[in-house]
Amino acid sequence: MMNYIVLIPAAGVGSRFGASYPKQYVELAGRAVLQHTIDLFVKNGRLAHIAVIVSPDDEWVDEVIRLPENVAVYRVGGKSRAETVVNGLNYLINHKIIQADDMILVHDAVRCCLPQTALNRLLDTVGNRAQGGILAIPVVDTLKRAEHCEPVIAKTVSRAGLWQAQTPQMFQAALLQKSLQNVDFSEITDEASAVERLGIAPLLVEGDSRNIKLTRADDADYVAWLLGQ
Repeated sequence: MMNYIVLIPAAGVGSRFGASYPKQYVELAGRAVLQHTIDLFVKNGRLAHIAVIVSPDDEWVDEVIRLPENVAVYRVGGKSRAETVVNGLNYLINHKIIQADDMILVHDAVRCCLPQTALNRLLDTVGNRAQGGILAIPVVDTLKRAEHCEPVIAKTVSRAGLWQAQTPQMFQAALLQKSLQNVDFSEITDEASAVERLGIAPLLVEGDSRNIKLTRADDADYVAWLLGQ
């Protein structure tokens, strides 16, 4: 029987955030960001297992994260997000924790405000469809392209048909594993971009503006406010 499995890559150091430790362990609204992220999936009764992939030398996760029954930490993270995802996926498949036809929901460790409505919309829309799918929101702001990396406008870019990718990004385990084999991890910015290289067009499922990624220190106040709601 096919299961829904969450994979949270949490091996990053969060250099743009500016903290002395990885941003997934920053405390907001009384808990670590990663704990908020784990808990939002625990609340959803449709998910069979939640796998948190951290660096082998992570020194924080055991101290600050409480693990509910269907959550486990795996210390097989890599140097990049893509490497962390493929390492975690390979471990889970090789140790028969998941099956090749399970649907994997890869979610950023620091997107801790994902509403249940958006999560369920992804599960309902994609189901077990072969091409998988991602949460994303249509671009509404006017886009400008810079001139040779200088802070001047080269042109205005049409936003027609453009979507801003979010997570979770949901794909069959075997497909995701295949898409991440023999690739330059530095060129893979999300799971969908790897799957697209196989000639597959993943579904776009409308996400939610509250599902923001904690990237810089000035995001923290807004994320804390959202968590308080």
